[in-house]
Amino acid sequence: MRATINRRSRLAAVLIAGALGVTACGESSERGDTAGGGLSKAEIYATGYVGDEDAGDPVKGGTLTVAEYAEIRSLNPTESYANGAVGGSAMAAVYDTLTRYDFESGTWEPQLAESLTSDDKVTWTLALREGVTFSDGTPLDADAVIGSIELYTSRYAYQSLQLLGQQTKMRKVDDLTVEFTHRSPWATFPAMLAGGPGMIMAPAAYANPEKFEPIGAGPFELEKYAPAEELVLAARDDYWNGAPYLDKLRFVWLGADDAKMQSMDAGEADAAFIRSAPVVEKARKDGYSGMMLVVGMGSQIAINMREGRPGEDERVRKAIQLAFDNEAYLERASQGAGLPSKSIFAETSPWSTGVEVPAVDREAAADLVEEARADGFDGKLDYLVGADPLSQNAAVQVEAQLEAVGFDITIVSSDNIADSTKRLYVDHDFDIALSASSIGDEDPYGSLGEVLFSTSPTNLSGYANPEMDQLLGELGPVGDDPSAGVETMRKIEELFQEEVPSVLVSPVGNFLVTQDEVHGIKVSTQALSLYDKAWKG
Repeated sequence: MRATINRRSRLAAVLIAGALGVTACGESSERGDTAGGGLSKAEIYATGYVGDEDAGDPVKGGTLTVAEYAEIRSLNPTESYANGAVGGSAMAAVYDTLTRYDFESGTWEPQLAESLTSDDKVTWTLALREGVTFSDGTPLDADAVIGSIELYTSRYAYQSLQLLGQQTKMRKVDDLTVEFTHRSPWATFPAMLAGGPGMIMAPAAYANPEKFEPIGAGPFELEKYAPAEELVLAARDDYWNGAPYLDKLRFVWLGADDAKMQSMDAGEADAAFIRSAPVVEKARKDGYSGMMLVVGMGSQIAINMREGRPGEDERVRKAIQLAFDNEAYLERASQGAGLPSKSIFAETSPWSTGVEVPAVDREAAADLVEEARADGFDGKLDYLVGADPLSQNAAVQVEAQLEAVGFDITIVSSDNIADSTKRLYVDHDFDIALSASSIGDEDPYGSLGEVLFSTSPTNLSGYANPEMDQLLGELGPVGDDPSAGVETMRKIEELFQEEVPSVLVSPVGNFLVTQDEVHGIKVSTQALSLYDKAWKG
């Protein structure tokens, strides 16, 4: 069968109306199965557009201010995470992406590229559009694509693991055509070109090793960056698909989700990325529009398994797993907001496996802690969380549950998400930490690979098991078809629950909230927002 992103490779089971998601901290004004406004939890946490998309004719001009989830401190794709939750949307605005995911149709679509096609899912042919230029006026051609992706993978940037693991080879067919060949069938390869690897840097961007320049082929270019204050991008009149409707795109970082919504309520922000369940539920109750994406492993307690850390001991990890009651945790920390699940995917996901997760057993947990203590473990665990009041309140609940079975917990606060990201993913300086992995239904192979492959640079826990690597490899050819891949996914989940690289709290609803006059934002895989056709009424 011919696989293509030109609306022929559909992931029919991606959009599930009843998908559920929560985050792990915060407050909620509603309890139970409904969350205000007559909406059930299933209705609130359903992937898709929220509100009325009939916007009328686009309006030219203006600045769109986006309250992002986390600050992006570098527009160099090899140094930043191409993920919408940590600033990747700003990079997408500068570089564009070769492809994108359309959640409404369930298809991989061309964006900067003209097409991406394959007959066997092993060899893929990328056709580029004629006349596309970078912001410095140089052409986006096959040489630029190959050079950018080679640099990206050589620096082990976000999502590059799958390209390296698949031993991906690139060949220039002609000036506007690149052929990709993998060692085995890769059904969701278009996801790579919809994320970081597909953000093509101009050759001049990295020509000087001492000074990177953010030169891309996207709809915007850098105007101003004031750390911890704002990032301002200016529209390009010569963008391949016509000048953006907006004059400028402005990103700000306001901290906790409730602060972002206060800014939305005051009309100071035009859009905001939120994922705290109580805030998400209140935004839905208050009638805000936007795009909701439900992801698995959206909230978890990550356990550092690296040598010298307490989590290296399997007994410590299993004790945390058996001691932690996520239902009680969400009830107390979030006043019932969201729905708990210790499974990788929500029950309504097409990738849900039905694997039984271990029940809470504090007596067994206490025995494991005592055994570990007898062998020299001092019982101490540092718990890394955000410094905001909601995160601190939630952390106290974890502290109480784990100390009840013999652990000695020290809560360590991080002032902002950017610092947490560095501490978790770069320095690996934590014992346990509240974190998120965000496994989307559209590309579970790519997302789980980033989290669980033994050599992945974004493997938060340091988990390494050849059996898991093999299972993930088996998922590659069927990663676009839950009916064919769910059996492999079941084995992945069984091994995950047995070895406990993290304790899952719940799936999460990532909600890009917009004001009523904001239209045209396209949300793609990895929660990346594309603003080339965004406008304000």
